[in-house]
Amino acid sequence: MKKSLKVALIILAVLVIDQWLKIWIKTNLAYGEEIQLLGQKWALIHFVENEGMAFGITLGGDYGKLALSLFRIAAVCFLFYYLRLLLRSKVSFGLIASFSLILAGAIGNIIDSAFYGLIFSQTPYHGGVAAMFPEDGGYAGFLHGKVVDMFYFPMFEGFFPEWLPMWGGEHFQFFRPVFNVADAAITVGVLSLLIFFRSFFSSQADQVLTEGSDAENGETNLNTETVSAAD
Repeated sequence: MKKSLKVALIILAVLVIDQWLKIWIKTNLAYGEEIQLLGQKWALIHFVENEGMAFGITLGGDYGKLALSLFRIAAVCFLFYYLRLLLRSKVSFGLIASFSLILAGAIGNIIDSAFYGLIFSQTPYHGGVAAMFPEDGGYAGFLHGKVVDMFYFPMFEGFFPEWLPMWGGEHFQFFRPVFNVADAAITVGVLSLLIFFRSFFSSQADQVLTEGSDAENGETNLNTETVSAAD
């Protein structure tokens, strides 16, 4: 199987799982509703929405939301380009798969931001669920939709010791962020790069860009020669 086909399957699998789960959550659960996973109180499906980045990190206001959406699109375009160069170079498929996971996760959250405001009604905060393709239209414009999150793992909580600077005596909870499949894909991809392919960025990243550019130039020259020969 070609590497490009494997990449396409990875991206498609992440997107299908991510979007299926988000749509099911959005249309079947009330905001804040929880479902225990395998009967465990620390492993929950917990429906929330956010207007920001992964794990609920936010930027303020409509302009912040728009800026974040545009940044995501720019990042996806760069990842597409860089992944294309990686496929043309002689790097391990593990490295390519890591970038594929990051790209798939970024696309998954872009879909929420770009289209969920157009195709869903506003999720009620006091019971009820959102409607898909409501007659009155969606709750927000293009690129202003909210990202659906659902995985919540509050494994333990307690209080910091009093002697600890800054946070002494304050309540803490681990793991507090609520996330989705797209966030998980990005995290797995980034951690894989940092753990298994850290040396790549110090020794091979520039080489990939050079080899990829040379390959593209070679194809362009070949196409030009072919056209000239045909003429």
